[in-house]
Amino acid sequence: MTSAVAYVGLGSNLGDPVQEVRSAVVELGRAPGIRVERCSSLYRTAPIGDTAQPDFINAVCRVQTTLGPRAVLDVLLGIEVDRGRRRDAVGGGPRILDLDLLLYGDVVMDSPGLVLPHPRLHERAFVLYPLAEIAPSLNVPGHGAVQALSRRCAAQRIERVVDDAGPARA
Repeated sequence: MTSAVAYVGLGSNLGDPVQEVRSAVVELGRAPGIRVERCSSLYRTAPIGDTAQPDFINAVCRVQTTLGPRAVLDVLLGIEVDRGRRRDAVGGGPRILDLDLLLYGDVVMDSPGLVLPHPRLHERAFVLYPLAEIAPSLNVPGHGAVQALSRRCAAQRIERVVDDAGPARA
């Protein structure tokens, strides 16, 4: 069975966001065909777009998977629904949980419902900082090295969350 490395972005700004992200990491690790290999620290980030909402807690996990990209996305969407996520027509608003398939190997695709690499990944500190923590030399197809991309986001407000429970872990 063929295996691929993928990166998943996790975020929450409703309820107990730290607990929501941590619980999602656990659920991700329980999904058939997905093994969580490493997760970043948690980061507190400013909302983008609709700024009249609470800050987000974000993290990124590296996973090993035997599933294809669409199947991984289906797992992520299922976890969101199980955790109470309700999608509305307006994007960028507050959410109990947001899981994104950021990268799937070197796959570049643009199909209905799934674009890889994830759109705007290369412009968002809330993705790039945690990604740089766990994979600093990673290259984002079509955009360049994660570490260089993260430096371009220095003006976006982001801070690593330091607490007794440590970083997000499976």
